Amino acid sequence: MAALAVVAAVGLIVDDRVLVGSPIWFKPFKFAVSFVAYGLTLAWMLSRRAGRSRVGEWAAHTVVVAGVAEMAIITGQTIRGRRSHFNAETPLDSALFATMGITIAVLWTATLVIAILLFRARLGDRATTWAIRLGLLLALVGLALGALMLGPTPEQQAAGGLHTVIGAHSVGVPDGGPAMPLTGWNTTGGDLRIPHFVGMHALQALPLFLYGIESLAGRFTRLRSDRVRLRLVLVAAGFIAALLALVTWQALHGQALIHPDGATLGALAALVAATSIGTYAALRRPAPADDEGDDHATQSPTSATELTA
Repeated sequence: MAALAVVAAVGLIVDDRVLVGSPIWFKPFKFAVSFVAYGLTLAWMLSRRAGRSRVGEWAAHTVVVAGVAEMAIITGQTIRGRRSHFNAETPLDSALFATMGITIAVLWTATLVIAILLFRARLGDRATTWAIRLGLLLALVGLALGALMLGPTPEQQAAGGLHTVIGAHSVGVPDGGPAMPLTGWNTTGGDLRIPHFVGMHALQALPLFLYGIESLAGRFTRLRSDRVRLRLVLVAAGFIAALLALVTWQALHGQALIHPDGATLGALAALVAATSIGTYAALRRPAPADDEGDDHATQSPTSATELTA
């Protein structure tokens, strides 16, 4: 996937074709980079288990095979100059898109198996264990939300007859309109890729958040407490879960991310306030007995910071 990302980056430079309002190699580039992050994160999470697991290895290999199949279709359709997603123009296009649906379902199931394995294992101190577990759960939700893009849109249903395109990532406006730089998210209507992105990348966000906390523990003694770090991880997970619900609601109502209405802004303000209160509560000093146990946990070689070092 890393090599494919380089190839796609070159394609962005030398190939001036545009497909659905976007440079034609933009989708392979985004997906390749996403799979790099996804694969590396799952590999790191599986490495936290004590001992090898045959089931875990099979699940990991299944993720790899499904990801390669998905990217082979996306890249092949890019070379052909055709859409990979939602394309029903020809029997071949329909078959390829249906195959992509199967590969993603297989990838989701394999990730679920990995999540079950990691829920049954101690993966370090409590903060690290729950950062991994909750990141996996949110990623599974984010992946599943991709199914919202698959059904025909109201406009497609109203048109009747045979369709060359079935499904869309935009809500209320056609795909391919004005878009945000880098992400390509729609700026005039809802975009279901946003909750898909937020959920999936919680997989990296929560462990990286914990790594940042542990990096600051040398300056702030309060953060040396395992209980405090666990509380902060739970607050961060709650924030991402609520944000995921909010951006899903916003997208389904045909509202662009950068043009929120009053209700969305009010919900976001409430979320920020609740997160601030939760963070303040999480930073309360633990009881002396907890501090003693936390000091022992902090010295354990299984903390995320020491593993990374």
